[in-house]
Amino acid sequence: MITFRLAFLFLALLIDKAIGDPPKLWARLPHPVVLFGKSVAAADRRLNLPGLGPTSAKTRGILAAVLLTLLALACGVLVSAIFSGLWLLGIALEILLVAILLAQKSLEDHVRAVLVALREEGLAGGRRAVSLIVGRDPQTLDGAGVSRAAIESLAENYSDGVVAPAFWYVLLGLPGIFAYKMINTADSMVGHKSEKYLHFGWASARLDDLVNLIPARLSSILIALGALTSENMAAMKRSLRIARADHGKHRSPNSGWPEAAMAGAIDLQLAGPRIYEGVLVNEEMLNIGGRRNVTFTDIDRALKVFEHACYWLAGITCALLFLQLV
Repeated sequence: MITFRLAFLFLALLIDKAIGDPPKLWARLPHPVVLFGKSVAAADRRLNLPGLGPTSAKTRGILAAVLLTLLALACGVLVSAIFSGLWLLGIALEILLVAILLAQKSLEDHVRAVLVALREEGLAGGRRAVSLIVGRDPQTLDGAGVSRAAIESLAENYSDGVVAPAFWYVLLGLPGIFAYKMINTADSMVGHKSEKYLHFGWASARLDDLVNLIPARLSSILIALGALTSENMAAMKRSLRIARADHGKHRSPNSGWPEAAMAGAIDLQLAGPRIYEGVLVNEEMLNIGGRRNVTFTDIDRALKVFEHACYWLAGITCALLFLQLV
């Protein structure tokens, strides 16, 4: 089975890189992640009731995380069973579905939009474009802050949106990628430390940390390989060194790996203090010895590293497939 999943993933990576998420298609049909989001919202409405104490909220949050994950696994098993009865059509549909659940081109398009906006419209345009992909207050960002936010989002979402779904698909097939996307969606919706979700979202956040443990570290290696082929050997060595040294400075146990790797790849300082909804979040800089004055040209360099990291992921998938066949 793993041989088939490697083959399907390789083709899905190529399709996603070439086509991405056509807006006209999803204007007519609900994207699977939107359906996952509706499931999370329904669990939030029914279980996260006003006035709950910390213990009750945490218990209900654990229940929500378990039920949502089981729902996603069950849907994955059901869809797999349906596809297996459709022969070649089922294979084609599975490959397309996996491509839909990857985010190479859509992530690149969103980050490139920030680059274009900064270059052509200045700071106001950059702030508007970056507000679509990050949670921090865009009005507090200068040009360097906008560029830094875009690069950090690119690195973090390479792990969450590309490497992790690919990893869980190879490991567990459609149930694995469905469960991962549900967990990741739940974390993004209820896993933050606001007053409403501090206790209810605890389980979703911890579960997301768990399922990203291995993919985050793999993504840092792939980013370093991307630096090798888009920059040079020195960039790869620096990327690996900064990832190892600085990943623990990040508030997330996983996001620090790809962000530190990207900081080293193009020798920039990333992270640091940020403002979310008026609240200052103090965080150490990653790659403190790197360049602090980030510009939109650095977004272009980061995109090249990202593109090459995606090529490495596809190439390694193909190599693993070959090893399975010989």
